[in-house]
Amino acid sequence: MPTLLHIESSPRKTRSASLDVARAYLDAWREAHPDHRIDVLDLWSTALPEFDGDALDAKYADLSGTPLSDAQARAWADIRQLAQRLHAADTLLFSVPLWNFSIPYKLKHFIDVVSQRGILFSFDERGFGGLLKDKKAVVIYARGLDYSKQSSTPAESFDFQRPYVEAWLRFVGVTDIESIVVEKTLFGAEVDHAARQAAREQAVALASAELAHRR
Repeated sequence: MPTLLHIESSPRKTRSASLDVARAYLDAWREAHPDHRIDVLDLWSTALPEFDGDALDAKYADLSGTPLSDAQARAWADIRQLAQRLHAADTLLFSVPLWNFSIPYKLKHFIDVVSQRGILFSFDERGFGGLLKDKKAVVIYARGLDYSKQSSTPAESFDFQRPYVEAWLRFVGVTDIESIVVEKTLFGAEVDHAARQAAREQAVALASAELAHRR
């Protein structure tokens, strides 16, 4: 069954701007794709594997061509199982708040765990190749300040959120990427509301576009 995987990386479930816009996207998506499945990966309620000990040893055993021990094989299987949710999805929806100019540590933890050779990318004498083929990614970014090129401040140079996420997506093979940005959520209730509303409208239009295309 065609599947959308929503990866939630904000712990502010009721107040999160990124989740607010993601929910608008999902509501429109359900209407446009009633026969599709939605899988939700909440990074704050998921026990992510630690990337140390047997998992780290398994990585280097794989790189050197050394057989994995039983403990290493179990650790590697856990990583493959987590990454399989990315492989099983046709559309990847990320809701990503900006933390300290970058991404929440839970999302970085997830990326660090699943981004392994033979799992999300290939690597040989010809170089790297992404393994997440023929997928679409929709990324909803939320920021408290104005990090756009139109900002009158140098804040754009501190944006390591969107460039990092999209560089990683391209690295693992996803090139069809749509971005929705909610800016200035800390500029007061009125500005926050207007920013969210504009982003929600953009999200609904994006999710509904395929319905119009199918008719």
